[in-house]
Amino acid sequence: MNIHVRREQEQDHHIVEAVTRAAFSYPERIERGGIGCPYEHWMVHELRRRDGIPDLSLVAEIDEPLTQGSQSGCDDRIVGHIICSKAEVRTANGVIPVLNFGPLSVLPAYQRKGIGKALINNMIHKATELGYGAILFFGRPEYYPQFGFKEASTWQITDSNGYAYPAFMGMELIPGYLPCAKGGKYYESDIYDDELNRDKVLAFEADQAVRDSGIWTE
Repeated sequence: MNIHVRREQEQDHHIVEAVTRAAFSYPERIERGGIGCPYEHWMVHELRRRDGIPDLSLVAEIDEPLTQGSQSGCDDRIVGHIICSKAEVRTANGVIPVLNFGPLSVLPAYQRKGIGKALINNMIHKATELGYGAILFFGRPEYYPQFGFKEASTWQITDSNGYAYPAFMGMELIPGYLPCAKGGKYYESDIYDDELNRDKVLAFEADQAVRDSGIWTE
C-alpha cells in the first residue's frame, strides 16, 4: 500500500468530514462529548471557515480500493486527514504566533499502518517550508516525541490556565523561536472547546442527517 499526501481540495470536504467522524466515533469520545457523536468532523468543517490554515490541511490517499465497510457511503481513497490552525503564546511582552494541529484523523480500518505518521511528517515539512516558527498542541506524550516534539515546559510555556504537563507539547520549526515565549500562556482556537460548541455540533449533525437523506433544499 502506497500512501500519497496532498493538500485538501474543495471536492474533498465531504469525504474528509466523513473520515474524521469515523475516526473519532469510539466509545470514550462519544461518552466525553455527551451528545451521541464526536465533535471533530464539525471542527474540521469550522476550521475551513476560521482559524484553519488551508495550506496545512492535508489528506492521505492510498493506491488501492478501500476495505469494504471502512467508510459508509464513500468510494474515495482518502483514508486520513490533518489540519493546522492559528494559535498563540501570550507573554508580558506581546503575542507570539504559533501553529496548533488537529484533528488528526485516520479511518479505523487503516490505523497503525503508517498513515498518521505520513500526515504528521508531511505537515511538519510543509509548515517549515512555509516559514512557521513553532507548533504547540495537546496530544499523547507516548506517541509524538518520535517526531521531535517535547514537553512545552522545555520553553517554560504553560496552557491558558497556567499548567504544564506531558500532554502539552511543542516543536520549534525555526531554531531559537520559542525562548522569547518563556513564561507565556498558550491559547488555541475556541473551536476545540466542547462546552462552548455543543449546540453548534448538534445543529451541524442534524443538518448533515437531512443532507444525507437527500431531501435538503438550499
